[in-house]
Amino acid sequence: MQLVRLPNPAKSVGMKLFIVFFASILTFVAAVGAISYSISKGIVTKKVSEATRQTIVQAGEKMDFYYGTLENLTSQILFDKDLMSVLRRMSALDPESYDYMELTWKVRDKLNTYTYSNADIGSLHLFRPDGTYINLGASGGGKKGQSYGDEAWFKQAVDAGENATWLPSVAAGYSGTMASPSFAIARPLKDVASSKIVAVLLVEIPADVLGKQLGNIALGDGSSVRIVTGSNGVVFAPEASEIGAPSDIPLQADSAADGSYRAEGNLVAYYKSKATGWISLGIVPLGELVKDSKVIANVTIAMAVLAAVAAGLIGYLIVRFVARPLSKLSDLMQLGSQGDLRVRAGLRSRDEIGRLGRSFDTMMEQITGLVRQTRLSADQVLETASELASASRTTAVSAKEIAVATEEISTGAGGLANEAERGNDLTRRNAESLRDAIGASRQMESAASAVQTSSAHGAEYIAGLIATTHEAEAMIRSMAEKVGKLSESAGSIRRIVDLLNNVTKQTNILSLNATIEAARSGAAGKGFMVVADEIRSLAEQSKASIGEVGVITETILTEIQETVGVLSGASPIFRQQIDSMKEADTIFKQVERDMGAFLGQLDDVGRFMSELDRSQGVLADSMSNVSAVAQQSLATSEQVASLSQEQLHVSERLVRHAEQLERLSGSLQSALARFQT
Repeated sequence: MQLVRLPNPAKSVGMKLFIVFFASILTFVAAVGAISYSISKGIVTKKVSEATRQTIVQAGEKMDFYYGTLENLTSQILFDKDLMSVLRRMSALDPESYDYMELTWKVRDKLNTYTYSNADIGSLHLFRPDGTYINLGASGGGKKGQSYGDEAWFKQAVDAGENATWLPSVAAGYSGTMASPSFAIARPLKDVASSKIVAVLLVEIPADVLGKQLGNIALGDGSSVRIVTGSNGVVFAPEASEIGAPSDIPLQADSAADGSYRAEGNLVAYYKSKATGWISLGIVPLGELVKDSKVIANVTIAMAVLAAVAAGLIGYLIVRFVARPLSKLSDLMQLGSQGDLRVRAGLRSRDEIGRLGRSFDTMMEQITGLVRQTRLSADQVLETASELASASRTTAVSAKEIAVATEEISTGAGGLANEAERGNDLTRRNAESLRDAIGASRQMESAASAVQTSSAHGAEYIAGLIATTHEAEAMIRSMAEKVGKLSESAGSIRRIVDLLNNVTKQTNILSLNATIEAARSGAAGKGFMVVADEIRSLAEQSKASIGEVGVITETILTEIQETVGVLSGASPIFRQQIDSMKEADTIFKQVERDMGAFLGQLDDVGRFMSELDRSQGVLADSMSNVSAVAQQSLATSEQVASLSQEQLHVSERLVRHAEQLERLSGSLQSALARFQT
C-alpha cells in the first residue's frame, strides 16, 4: 500500500489566485486613497497657508496704523511749544525750588491731556538728559531723583536722535510701575532753538492693548497670534507668561516682508512691521489644517475593507470554479501515476477546465489500451527471449571448443615464426657488422689518402716557409744596415744641433754688445737697442727650439740603438727556425712514403670484405624467405584464432543479451501488473 502525500493548501493555484486578486484590489484601493489624501492634504495646506498669510498681513497692516498713532502722539508732545517752553525753564531751576514744583504741575497737566486723549496709554514719564527721573507727582510713579542713564533702553533712545525708539514688552514696564507686562516708546525731546535734548519721553502701554488691536483673529483650532522682535523675543502672546521670554517658534532667516513657513509641526505666517520692525506671527498646527482631510483617509480605510471583502468573494468564486476542478484533476493524475488507469474526471463544463478534464479522460483511455497491448507484446517477447537464450548457450559452447583448438595451432606457428625470426635477426646483424667493417675500411682508406695528401701539402708548405724565412732574414739584415746608417745620420743631426747652439750663444753675445753700444750712443741708439733686444729674444727662442730638437734627436738615437740591438738578436733566431723547418720537411716526406704502403694493404683488405659481403647477402635472402613463410603461417593462425575468439565473444554477448532481454521481459510484466485496466 502506497501513501498519498496531500498537497500543501498554501501552494495551490486557488490560493495563489486568491492572494493575487486580494493583494491587487487592496493595494489599488489603498494607493488611490493614499494619493487622494496626500493631494487633498497638500491643497488644504496650501489654501489655508495663503489664507493665514493674508489674515496676518491685514492684521499687521492694522497694527502698523496703530503703531503710527502712538508714534504721532509722541510727535505731538515733541512739537508742543508750551510744553517745550516749560521744560526749558525747568532745566534752569533748582529741583527743590517752588518755581520748579510749580512748573512740574503744568507739565503734569499738559501730559494728562494726552493721556486722557488715548486710553491705551498706561503712563507717561520724563527723564533729564543724564537719565534722572523727573517726578511729576500723580502722573508719574517713578522714584524722585532715580537715575536711568545706565539703562540700555535709555542709551538706545538717546542715540536715536529725533526718531522714536520702540521698546519690547517687559514685566512691570521700563519704569517699574506697570501692573502688567508693557511695551514702550522712547523719544528725546529736543529744543528747536538750541537742538539740545531737554528731556527724554517714555510712553508705556500695556501689552494687552496689542491683543485688543489684533481682535479675535480666527485661524483655526489650536492656533495663536503673537508679536515678536527681530531677535525672537515675545512682545505679545495670548498667554501673559510668554511675554518677554524667547519665542518657542523659530524665525525663518528671510528678508521678505511677509510669507509663511513650517516649523515645529506648525504652519507659521508672518508679517514684519514697517513702523516698529516687530514681526506678527500666525501659528496654526498642521494637524488642525489636515483634520478635515482625515475624512478621506477614513473613507479610504472603509473602501479598503470593502475591497478586501469583495476580493475575498472573488477569491472564493475562483477557488470554487477554478481551483477545485484543478485540484480534482491533480488527485486523479496522482492515482493514475500509481497505476490506476480506471480514473476519469467526468467534467461537463464547457470552459478550458472542462476541456482539460475531457482531454484527461481521453488520455487515460489511450494509455489503458496501450498498456493492454504492451502486456500482450511483453508475453511474446518473454517466450522469444527464452528460446534465444537456449540457442545462444549452445552456440557459445561450440565456439569455446573451436577457440581452444585454434589457440593450440596458433601457438605452434608462433614458435616456428619466432625461431625463423631469430635466425633472420642473427643473419641481419652479421650483415650489418660486415657492412660496418667495410665502411670502416673505406673510411681508413679515405683517412690514409687524406693524411698522404696532407703530408704532401705540409711538405710544400714547409718548403715555402723556408723560402719566406730566408727572405725575412735578408730583410732583417738590410734593416739592420739601414738602422746603422740612420744612427750615423742622427749623429750628424747632433753635431748640427751643437753648431746651432754655438751660433745662438754668439748671437746673444752680439746682441749684448749691440745693447751696450746703443746705451753708449744715448738717444740716437734707442732704435738700435730695440732691434738688439728683438735679436736677443729671437736668439733665446732659437736656443729653446734647438734644445727641444736636441732632446728629440737624443730620443731617436736611443730608439735606433735599441732597434739595432733587437735586430741583431733576431738574426740567430731566424737561422735556428730555418734549421727546424728543414727537419720537419724530412719528417713529412717519410710520412708520405709510409702512408703509400698502408694504402696498398687497405686495398687488399677491401677486396676480401667485398667477397664476404656477397656471401652474406645470399644467406640473408634464404633466411628472409624462411621467416616470411613462418610469419605468413603465424598470421593465418592468429587470424583464425581471432575469428574464433570474436565468435566466442559474440556468443557470450548474445547469451548476455538474451538473458537481459528475458529479465527485461519479466520486469516489463511486473511493471504492467501495477496497472489496473
